[in-house]
Amino acid sequence: MFRPKYPEAPTPPIVHVPTAVPTAQHHHAPACSCQHTTAPAPTRPAGALSGLNAGTVGAVITVGIVLTALLAAVAVTAISVAVAAVVMRSLLNSQRRR
Repeated sequence: MFRPKYPEAPTPPIVHVPTAVPTAQHHHAPACSCQHTTAPAPTRPAGALSGLNAGTVGAVITVGIVLTALLAAVAVTAISVAVAAVVMRSLLNSQRRR
């Protein structure tokens, strides 16, 4: 009675993927007898940011957030200790005057 009833999801149609048929490779004799070399693949210049990826950026952002939170916690603690010291000093000074 209190359990929800979910509608049944329709089953996806079965897709048949044809298997790959090996193609025949034809080897042609070279037109000349000289040796041809292929051009080297273009490479990216090695810069300062060439090794960064999404994981590195995420780790740097996470570390920055954690360090900022720790700095905020230290600041709040320092302020609360300073306020407590002022209150304690005023209480001790009022007792000395009596």
